[in-house]
Amino acid sequence: MKKNLFVALSFITILIQAQESPNIILMIGDGMGLTQISTGMYANNNQTALEDFSYVGLSKTYAFDKLVTDSAASGTAMASGVKTLNGVIGIDSKNVPQKSILEICAEQDYKTALIVTSSIVHATPASFYAKVHSRRQYEDIALQLSEHYVDLFVGGGKKHFIAREDKRNLLNEMDEYTFVNSIREFGRSNANKLGYITYDDEPPALLKGRKPALDELTKIGLEKMKAKGKPFFMMIEGSQIDWGAHANEMEYVISEFKEFDKTIQAVLEFAKADGNTLVIVTADHETGGLSLLGGNISDGKMEGKFNTEGHSASMVPVFSYGPSSELFSGIYENTAIFDKMLKAVESN
Repeated sequence: MKKNLFVALSFITILIQAQESPNIILMIGDGMGLTQISTGMYANNNQTALEDFSYVGLSKTYAFDKLVTDSAASGTAMASGVKTLNGVIGIDSKNVPQKSILEICAEQDYKTALIVTSSIVHATPASFYAKVHSRRQYEDIALQLSEHYVDLFVGGGKKHFIAREDKRNLLNEMDEYTFVNSIREFGRSNANKLGYITYDDEPPALLKGRKPALDELTKIGLEKMKAKGKPFFMMIEGSQIDWGAHANEMEYVISEFKEFDKTIQAVLEFAKADGNTLVIVTADHETGGLSLLGGNISDGKMEGKFNTEGHSASMVPVFSYGPSSELFSGIYENTAIFDKMLKAVESN
């Protein structure tokens, strides 16, 4: 009798666990096309954390009216599931504001986080909380973040909150938040809502001394999200892979990819230990039209050619791991990334 009861209770426990909403971690390597991945992998002893992912798909990145997208339109597509005009954030082609997956998750009692190596008001992170007609409306984007309910955020751009045309100090107005000034403070804080604005303007390149490292910030962020005891949505962006490609600087691209790869590894280890975390790694677009023409794996020296200082229209890969990861195989529109994340949330 006791044995039967134990079996029944074990089955119920398994059933309850299976119905728990999954954590979702969306990782975006800005400008990270397949060639950037290949280049970074070969320069990294022929290894990348992406090799451990269960499924691989391809995303069509074009904007509503342009074959070559920018980060605002592509960020909005992934965040909210709609094609829009280049430069527009969170608003569709018919001028209708759209809810993002972060906002939908928050409505379903998820905790939320954004961690980026750009300013926190840059196009990609802004796509998850802001609704503006121009990605250059940095002060408006900062104001919308100050009025939002993102639980944890890390990125640069402090000046857009405190050195404003309207003379407001938004950081002082954000009463619910604790703001920290170092990674030590970030790690020690037990605040319910936490902000870490790393630089006054855009953070510098890793090669020029950017700190703290994205993987260290992410590890701390994951610990804090898990400690809240609720499912969470987190978007992590390796923002400056794109900037290196815009500059047509191979070492810039490789160094930023390597840091992002360490971050992917940290996230993957978390997901494997947790057992109920969906991880998606992709790009908003390819930048630079990079071709890998030669190199040497033994010394990590790569030879390539950039065909543009802008973006290209190439499809970009999508890697997935964890519950519902099978949804991300195949070829699909970048808007489908939103649809698939939403399905993962609603199916539990």
